[in-house]
Amino acid sequence: MGMMAPDGIGALLRGAREAAGRTREEQAAVLQAARGGKWFDPENLKRWETEKRLPTPVWHALLADCYGRSPEEIARAVVVSRRHRKLHQLIGREGRDGGSTVDRRKFLGVAAVATGMAGLPDIAEARQGINAGLSTSDSSDLAYLEGAFERHRGGYRGRPPSEVLGQMRADLDLLRELLGRPHPVSVRKDLARTAAGITGLVAIIQHDRGDQRDAVGWFATAEQAARESGDRHMLAWVLSRHAMVPLNYGAPNVAATMAIRARAEAGRFPSAAGALAAAVTARSLASIGDREGALRAVADARAAAARLDSVQGADTWFGYPAQKHHVHLSQAFTLMGRTREAYAEQEAALALTTSPSVMTRALIAVDRAACVRSDGDPATAAALAVDAWSRLPMAYRDGLVRSRTEALCQSLPGSSGSALSAALVGR
Repeated sequence: MGMMAPDGIGALLRGAREAAGRTREEQAAVLQAARGGKWFDPENLKRWETEKRLPTPVWHALLADCYGRSPEEIARAVVVSRRHRKLHQLIGREGRDGGSTVDRRKFLGVAAVATGMAGLPDIAEARQGINAGLSTSDSSDLAYLEGAFERHRGGYRGRPPSEVLGQMRADLDLLRELLGRPHPVSVRKDLARTAAGITGLVAIIQHDRGDQRDAVGWFATAEQAARESGDRHMLAWVLSRHAMVPLNYGAPNVAATMAIRARAEAGRFPSAAGALAAAVTARSLASIGDREGALRAVADARAAAARLDSVQGADTWFGYPAQKHHVHLSQAFTLMGRTREAYAEQEAALALTTSPSVMTRALIAVDRAACVRSDGDPATAAALAVDAWSRLPMAYRDGLVRSRTEALCQSLPGSSGSALSAALVGR
């Protein structure tokens, strides 16, 4: 017996999609549009269609709307799939263990309920037994965490880092609880992958807040989880994001080494992680004065970015969108003193910046000021940086933006440096 129910949610979703002549990516785009443009991962749809995961109730109305069904039909199909899965698991266990008389009796009872054969007088007791049996599967919690990872990886969306971190607290508590429970190997791998993603996001936020030590700790946890999951793409993503901590806080050689590891894990297949790792390599080599190496890495990053599909190039923390690509290259060219190219990358990045992107705009402004300083006008550079700093909300005046602005301040001579220093002291 296959794990998929012939009349369950997987068959319903796949059948409707194929009848409409859509690929999974195209159907995911339909779901994304119905969510007001909020990112929807085609991999999540794949998991539903293959019934590796079942859509939780929070998704039922959206699925009903996008597939032309009623919410009740979606819910019924999910119930059928869940019953089919439970029955399949019990049959497998019975076959492996031989089964005692009591086990067989328990199996037959649950199977009868799953197939609608149980007598009505026993239905309440049967439901309690089914709930008890299902409680150890953690399926709803696992599905919720997958959805949480999808929500959180969308980025700040105009929110300060501390606010986003606060919103993730409950999900971190649930993740910790789930990891403390026993799971089948396949479920454990999926949970480890989700854990790698969520803890990697926490690490990114801590990096942006300037808490380097905590960021490194969270990235170490994310790397361990990614290795346990066996997902090399997830591991490459963690390593490439981790490399940005030493890169942005004064250890470019360490960053370059880590970025090389990330590129090795990413392999030759086009991926956001591989493109990001190439960009980090370019910035790292530019920072230590290896211009030839940096320019080669810039070419690699451009080639990798050009090969990304819409999923890998999505504007999320898990993607490598064109806007972020230009921001990285702006920094690389700024560090190399190639201001003409840096200005072009800054303009390209700003042209693609439609959301609030408070931190991104501030970092581009600091890069522009650094280019003006390289072009021999420290007074104007200081004025640009002071203006950018004064416009920055208080919630963003720490961490990465402050670190980058302080580095610029140290490079400005005399009164120019003093003016920016006074602005920084005044917060």
